[in-house]
Amino acid sequence: MAWMAWTWPTAVFFGVIAALLITFTILAIRFPETPRTGVLGIETTRGDRLFITLLGAAFINLAWLGLTDAAQWWGLGLSLVYGAAVFRFV
Repeated sequence: MAWMAWTWPTAVFFGVIAALLITFTILAIRFPETPRTGVLGIETTRGDRLFITLLGAAFINLAWLGLTDAAQWWGLGLSLVYGAAVFRFV
């Protein structure tokens, strides 16, 4: 994998995504759930909400990079708040 520019932040990013997928798989096996309907009016499961959160967080961070000069940590914080709201209300 020498062709890729692996850095510690990149490795941590992919490690966190892998850990989330493993955790949600274990949760789905141990605690099956029925889909629920939230503010979007569609039925979602934990996995659906995780996907919506990851997709939204990507757009939030890209917008943060393109539109502000503030530290990226603020974009991460906003993404965490967004994720909590998705898991609570969607």
